[in-house]
Amino acid sequence: MLEQFLQSALTDLERRHLRRRIRVSDAPTGPLVRLADKMLHNFASNDYLGLAAHPQVIEAAVQALRDFGAGAGASRLVTGTQRPHRQLEEELAAFKRADAALVFGSGYASSTGALSALATKGDVILLDRLSHACLVDGARLSGATLRPFRHNDLDHLEHHLHWARARHPHAKIFIATESVFSMDGDAAPLAAMVELKDRHGAALVLDEAHAVGVLGPGGRGLAAQCGLDQRVEVQMGTLGKALGSSGGYIAGSRNLVEFLANRARSFVFSTAAPASTAAAASAALKICAGPEGDRRRAKLRELADLIAPGLPSAIHALILGDEQATLQASDSLAKLGFFVPAIRPPTVPKGTSRLRVSLSAAHEAAAVATLARMLAVVSARPEPAGGDPDTVCPVCGSVLTQEKCKVICRSAVCGYRIVFNCSEF
Repeated sequence: MLEQFLQSALTDLERRHLRRRIRVSDAPTGPLVRLADKMLHNFASNDYLGLAAHPQVIEAAVQALRDFGAGAGASRLVTGTQRPHRQLEEELAAFKRADAALVFGSGYASSTGALSALATKGDVILLDRLSHACLVDGARLSGATLRPFRHNDLDHLEHHLHWARARHPHAKIFIATESVFSMDGDAAPLAAMVELKDRHGAALVLDEAHAVGVLGPGGRGLAAQCGLDQRVEVQMGTLGKALGSSGGYIAGSRNLVEFLANRARSFVFSTAAPASTAAAASAALKICAGPEGDRRRAKLRELADLIAPGLPSAIHALILGDEQATLQASDSLAKLGFFVPAIRPPTVPKGTSRLRVSLSAAHEAAAVATLARMLAVVSARPEPAGGDPDTVCPVCGSVLTQEKCKVICRSAVCGYRIVFNCSEF
């Protein structure tokens, strides 16, 4: 019975071009990824500052492994809190200009744990319609009344705030949103949103997963960039993107952190993350907030302008709409040496399947410029101009010359080329 259900469900996903498969990489996180024995330029990783393979970050993790072992062995409230966890929390609190911070095992755990603990039956959560699944799931788990508002639509949000205050006069009201949206790369209208929540007595839950490290002074995020970090009640984020490690965190008042340490089920009932991940995040945080972090952010902005001038984040979404066409476009780019994932429902709404480009300060400008040219072609024609896509230039349609570490268009005027680091082969 179960196997029949599973097979039927998988067959249905395949038919609708929505089935996903686990890919195995044989390379460390970085600008290149090895998939199925082929080295590709990696535009799928959220390692925005290129810190996952930074020598100082790796050394911090290795030293913590030697000092504290491979695993924490217990939940945080028993014996699982080791010195690197506490040190990281103190550093995160200072970084976010908050009274305190609490580290969770993942970004997903921090979001679901915080929302499901803070809101209860009788409360109201107003959620941007394009928010990440971790916010959606946390809101659902809370038992509160959930009302989505149209993406970044302040009028719709204000309508919901009036409704919530009139229908639930004694409720806690939460507005939950991402600061930079993971699948679109656009930013929330944070200043106006803060004004609205203050006017209506609501609390803001802000997920800065894709903004920390990328935006704001020292990479402190969109709230800091807007000068609003002291007016956000619940600041959440991840350690597994720009900070190159693993885990998530909540920052805010000391009462908030103490409350979540007692009531957030994803914190209370989970074995603590290894101390090595906390130590790695601490090392990455120091780099992020310092001069090297500033240099990496400056390079990231330069690369973003190559993809789309004025791009507000490290994420560029090319919406193609159809699931099959998006898969074909991603496959075509992979054949040409670029891994750009096809994002399909349920990650994004039906009819908005897209190629999602994630930029990293570790990328070379030449690779980004080449990808930008290819995306322009893909947006007009998902398949390269006739012929074998391994031998046809995606920009001009001429024949490609392939050598061990490079692919070059024979056309004298095109300029298309891919050059790999030969030591990676």
